[in-house]
Amino acid sequence: MRRLALWFGAPALLALAAAAVLLWGYAEFTKPGPLAQSGAFVIAKGLSVEGIARRLAELGVIRDPRIFVIGVHILRGRHALRAGEYEFPAHASAEEAMDILIYAKPVVRHLTIVEGLTSAEAMAEIERSPGLEGPIKGSPAEGELLPETYNYSWGDSREAMVRRAEKAMSETLDELWRTRAADVALTSPQQALVLASIVEKETAKPEERPHIAAVFLNRLRRQMRLQSDPTVVYALTHGEGPLGRALTHADLETASPYNTYLVDGLPPTPIDNPGKASIAAVLHPAASDDLYFVADGSGGHLFAKTLAEHNRNVTKLRQLQGGAAAHKAE
Repeated sequence: MRRLALWFGAPALLALAAAAVLLWGYAEFTKPGPLAQSGAFVIAKGLSVEGIARRLAELGVIRDPRIFVIGVHILRGRHALRAGEYEFPAHASAEEAMDILIYAKPVVRHLTIVEGLTSAEAMAEIERSPGLEGPIKGSPAEGELLPETYNYSWGDSREAMVRRAEKAMSETLDELWRTRAADVALTSPQQALVLASIVEKETAKPEERPHIAAVFLNRLRRQMRLQSDPTVVYALTHGEGPLGRALTHADLETASPYNTYLVDGLPPTPIDNPGKASIAAVLHPAASDDLYFVADGSGGHLFAKTLAEHNRNVTKLRQLQGGAAAHKAE
């Protein structure tokens, strides 16, 4: 009987020992982790469960990679751990880390293409945005990208981001063109985009855009040259970046199809990527007979219907500022 008791007792002890190990392992898997404060971390593509465990340990999210690997193999079922950027709360357990990599949404990142950036400048923003990957096939033409804030996740492609911005501009321009004012003196959406790009650069005040647009449209109707400084800047820089200095009288003589001091009508292409508000301003301009405006030194402008009135505004501003006022649309 004693031998029989020993024979039956050994498996029971082994079972108890195994149960104790499992309980200990589960306690380790579910207890708070070492991460002192929450943080967003990237789990690279192509890592095995073991590789993910090592990465989480390196980041200080979990203590023991072996406990994580065993727990994942036992508890995850058919679910796969996903690559990407995820937010891990402070003291997340190994089990919580597993659940985050199975169920949580990746961290949402944001890329803002600011109104008035040239395509070269916008492409530079996309190139240096953290988490975007891969090359961009070709460069978008000037004016093809809609300035906006775009959400993305770590690992998204730069090419897809450019295509999204191009699609957004195409859809926005089509929508605004369909609802344009009946008397707008523009014959195509492309003309609207070109003029909107000039309006975008001319004023920092959103409320002025329809008024600026009205001045340029009035000048086009009268076959007057637009004489817009930003077009001269584009002629000099080709959209590669800011000029970095004030325009000179010699600059205004630059031979270029973009120099609206020398050429009639609109430039051949946009000079930047205008925002939705500037496109809307061109297609719904203010009711105004003004033909001239001059910068007032505070981001706004003084408007005039006649050259004599405009010259008085320029003289007054020169006296107030103690220098030469910036001429625009003369």
